[in-house]
Amino acid sequence: MAAGAWPGLSLLSLCFLLRGSEETCPSVCMCTADTLSCASSGLSRLPRRMPSSPLTLDLSYNHLTWLGPRGFAGMPRLETLRIAHNQLASLGHDVFLNASGLRHLDLSSNRLRAVERHYFQGLWRLEELVLFDNRIAQVEGAALSGLSSLKKAYFSLNQITDFPFFSIREHSHPFLTMLDLSSNRLAALPWEDVKAMPGSVQRGLYLHNNSLLCDCSMYGVFWHWEMKGFDSLEDFREEHVCAVRGDARSAVHFLRQRRIFQNCTVSNALSLPAAAVLLSNLVIFEGERARLDCQTSLGDKEPSFAWLTPGQGYVDPAGGAAADENRITAFANGTLEIAAARVNDSGLYTCTAVDARRARNATREVNVTVVRPPADSFNTGYTTLLGCAVTTALILMYLYLTPCECGCCKPPGPPAAPSSVYDPGAFASVSPSGSPGEGAKFPGRHVAFLEPLLEEQNQSRCLKANEEPLPIQWCWENPAVNETVFLDAGIKI
Repeated sequence: MAAGAWPGLSLLSLCFLLRGSEETCPSVCMCTADTLSCASSGLSRLPRRMPSSPLTLDLSYNHLTWLGPRGFAGMPRLETLRIAHNQLASLGHDVFLNASGLRHLDLSSNRLRAVERHYFQGLWRLEELVLFDNRIAQVEGAALSGLSSLKKAYFSLNQITDFPFFSIREHSHPFLTMLDLSSNRLAALPWEDVKAMPGSVQRGLYLHNNSLLCDCSMYGVFWHWEMKGFDSLEDFREEHVCAVRGDARSAVHFLRQRRIFQNCTVSNALSLPAAAVLLSNLVIFEGERARLDCQTSLGDKEPSFAWLTPGQGYVDPAGGAAADENRITAFANGTLEIAAARVNDSGLYTCTAVDARRARNATREVNVTVVRPPADSFNTGYTTLLGCAVTTALILMYLYLTPCECGCCKPPGPPAAPSSVYDPGAFASVSPSGSPGEGAKFPGRHVAFLEPLLEEQNQSRCLKANEEPLPIQWCWENPAVNETVFLDAGIKI
């Protein structure tokens, strides 16, 4: 009895387990192995029970107005969180507690009015922060502190009037390469703090579509950025404006209309930071091996190195080689090796050297271009030779195989009539002189002697004089009457 109950208990336990696993996925969401999507589900608060396995959680296009503490503590594997297009006005304390693995956070298109210092505490692995299209007017000084892995931060399309540039330093944000502050209300910037930021941050700083105040300090910074060919200026040249004497109605495109800055001295307006950016270019063929060094201004202080590659992301000696069969490897001395270069390996390689004891870092950028090897010259020569041969053949065909249009070629005559047999009586009536009048007496005959025999030496005839009396073939110039006549007896001419 007890033994027979074991199968039933096992089946019942399995049913409870399956039911429990189904309940972990909210009914309004869609769950996969590593993704939980609750987008456009009409949510006004976070679901109570969410699975712990997803790497990505999408809560976009809902009606969330508040996020409680420890809201994502039950998802330790979470790396990407999207809460865009909601109605969040602020974030409480400890919202992201125990969610330190978060790498991508999207809070765009909400109603945030400020970025307070406690918003992103504990997110030391965060690499991308998206806050554009909010109502942010203030960013507190320590709001970005602790985000040591931050690479990209987007603050565009807000109402920011002041930004803590002083909080971004070489040791605090060594990997930051994108800081988008475009389309805000920035006017008088602390340019000394801007110039003190790492060179990689300055290269990726976007300030277009702001109401900047036209002065020599501002112009000097942008002039040096333009001389260095920063993409932030090249891509948005027409959107960089400043207001003369603070009057927004007198905005000018200062990268085109430079006349108002003719009295400014820009030669020393921008002093390079101690950690300069060294630029170089490298062109290699596909399949070749390449080694990139990381010589920076830190000298021989034994710093730690990390490379940012176009396709593989960050590569450092501690993390080992990048993906893709260990083709790209970083060494402890800062050298980056590309074992067999490919065309898609082309791009900008950025090396960051960090001196932890002196709290300094430096950056080196190498622009790598991988090109395909030149095509085999034999193929080109063979193609040219083949084209010449075909052209010659066509010319010969045109010259020798085209139908002749000259007068010597005559159209073929009508089909020949049946050969006439010699009639002794009729032949005897023909005079040797062969007058035309006499030939006309036989209108029904198919053979007529129009010319006297042997009248002219150059006329065409086929009679052989010394042969025995055999059937004789007569030939005339006119092919219409050129017929063969068989004679029963010899003829003497």
